[in-house]
Amino acid sequence: MALEGDIDAGTIVTLALLLTQLYTPLTALASARVDAMTAIVSFERVFEVLDMQPLIAERPDARQAPEGPVSIEVEDVRFAYPSADKVSLASLEEVATLDTRGGTEVLHGVSFRVEPGQLVALVGTSGSGKSTIASLVPRLYDVDAGAVRLGGVDVRDLSFDAIRATLGMVTQDGHLFHATVGENLRFARPEATDDEVWDALRRARLADLIEALPDGLDTVVGERGYRFSGGERQRLTIARILLARPRVVILDEATASLDSTSEAAVQAALTDALDGRTALVIAHRLSTIRRADAILVVEDGQIVERGTHAELLARGGRYAELYRTQFAEDIVATPAGADAAIELDAAAAGRIVDEDVEALA
Repeated sequence: MALEGDIDAGTIVTLALLLTQLYTPLTALASARVDAMTAIVSFERVFEVLDMQPLIAERPDARQAPEGPVSIEVEDVRFAYPSADKVSLASLEEVATLDTRGGTEVLHGVSFRVEPGQLVALVGTSGSGKSTIASLVPRLYDVDAGAVRLGGVDVRDLSFDAIRATLGMVTQDGHLFHATVGENLRFARPEATDDEVWDALRRARLADLIEALPDGLDTVVGERGYRFSGGERQRLTIARILLARPRVVILDEATASLDSTSEAAVQAALTDALDGRTALVIAHRLSTIRRADAILVVEDGQIVERGTHAELLARGGRYAELYRTQFAEDIVATPAGADAAIELDAAAAGRIVDEDVEALA
């Protein structure tokens, strides 16, 4: 048509350009059905998660915790972790069906009491049930039998807000959000002033470090706090506890993965965190809980020994065996020729030997 003069060459060029612009939306329209089906499947998975009923539910008539010092009471508790189909979804686990078999009982009639202001330690081998007990106190799980009480009130009768306000927990891997130092600490108490935040940091032995940072409290800690060392992250979580001022503190092996220098700083911070509070401590290093009011030895989901450090050593049972083994490992782990390390440990070792040699004998 252009050759015969029925249409201009410019019209042909325009038509070619318009066709290329039309091709892209036509292609998108053709694939719209695929996009719509993908979105529908995604929404089904989202709503499947939203519709899943949580294992832990607040009762309509939930109570507040009693005023004043709070005790911890664990009475004849039996517990087995729930089966997979109760805590997850097959679509999330990428399996056809989830395992419906019930869990094996891991706690068998555990009973103890922590009086207000006392420090009670749980010790034992890995997998004995220590962390499970610690998870039941803040009601991360509900017991299968028996009861867990805070201040004489069953935790199942307390509101979630009451449990959060009463109890604080420091784990081995304390979580920090990808936010500033101040925001991470105020997560525990949003209304806290800067003076209160700095006071918590000083008591956690972190004020000097934060003051030295260019942005101070506005320093972003990074995902899970990767910009800080392990000991510094632990002290930040302790500062959060100090700011929250809970009446009950649970420490789940808070110093287990730290080096000696970091452990000393964290222990000093914990001294302030536990002062005057009811505390339940899970200890990997037995030397850290020698001053506990009572020590409970947990083995195979049962409390096999209880007493003070000196009493348990004198008894010569499981605790004395654990203590003796750990102390021997600490000696063997000291490198030959590491004079500075030997001198550093000499004072501590001397104190341990002076106080414990008679009982161990």
